Amino acid sequence: MPQISLPLAQIARLLDVSEEDLRALLAERTDVPGDPTLVGLTVAEAARRIGIGRTKMYEFVASGEIRSVKIGTLRRIPAEAVSDFLAQRSGSGDLVAAA
Repeated sequence: MPQISLPLAQIARLLDVSEEDLRALLAERTDVPGDPTLVGLTVAEAARRIGIGRTKMYEFVASGEIRSVKIGTLRRIPAEAVSDFLAQRSGSGDLVAAA
């Protein structure tokens, strides 16, 4: 299975931090729980990857802004949907800093 690299430059731009600072922060983190090879994330795991709250992620799921699937009674978000969501949001101008 090919490894999908996260668009760190794009994420850094969305967060309004330098890519170097973001890479340093990621390198420092040793408490990241979970398996990075998972392809189906819980809502909480997907929210943590983006850095938003669970409630906000549920709003995005309910509105259809982020793809998800039901597996029995479980709701899962495909791992690539997180990257797709960020890429879509960065192109829409939604994350423009307020003056």
